[in-house]
Amino acid sequence: MAELKQKANEEVAVVAQALASGKRLELLDYLAQAPRSVDELAEMSGMSVANTSRHLQILRHTGLVEVEKAGVRRIYQLAGLEVLQLLVQLQKAARNYRERLDQMLKTCLDERESLKPVTTDELQAWLENDEVLLLDVRPEEEYQQGHIPGALNVPVESLEKRLQEVPSDKLIVAYCRGPYCLYAHQAVTRLQQQGYRARRLEMGLPEWRAAGKPVETRTIN
Repeated sequence: MAELKQKANEEVAVVAQALASGKRLELLDYLAQAPRSVDELAEMSGMSVANTSRHLQILRHTGLVEVEKAGVRRIYQLAGLEVLQLLVQLQKAARNYRERLDQMLKTCLDERESLKPVTTDELQAWLENDEVLLLDVRPEEEYQQGHIPGALNVPVESLEKRLQEVPSDKLIVAYCRGPYCLYAHQAVTRLQQQGYRARRLEMGLPEWRAAGKPVETRTIN
């Protein structure tokens, strides 16, 4: 029994070692939004294709990501919901127990807001009463791979050009990629400057999905 426990812990340690890299965590964070190729991940992370591929092979060897061939391209994705939940819980625990990270987020993110983020319970109640417009401000391809039901996709860089699509008589609740993403903060700031009532959802799409809440996947017409 002791030998089994030791070997089991060694296997768990392999997973922990794979996660012990800021760059690999960054790649997992991007894959939490949508499956992507090596080239796409390299561009997003600022790494070379070779270095990105090396990190992905470690994650694949550990079982955290899977790969599929699409013609000559290799598309990576998270291996399952448990991987997403692990990533979300790791980020949450780091903020709760790493004072430096918590202070960084408060300085860079929290202080940008004049109002508290909207909770999921508040959002669901408002949606049932048709009191809010939910705005997904991530890139279109990420929205297509999965979004909160009923959300309108207006990428943050297109927001000012598409303001006519955003009703002025409702509260606007924006969400984006997760705890380290500024898109929702930027969207709320721009909307408030234009006279809209706008707030940020307390979580991003990965946290929403990890919590087992419904997600729509469809192509934008």
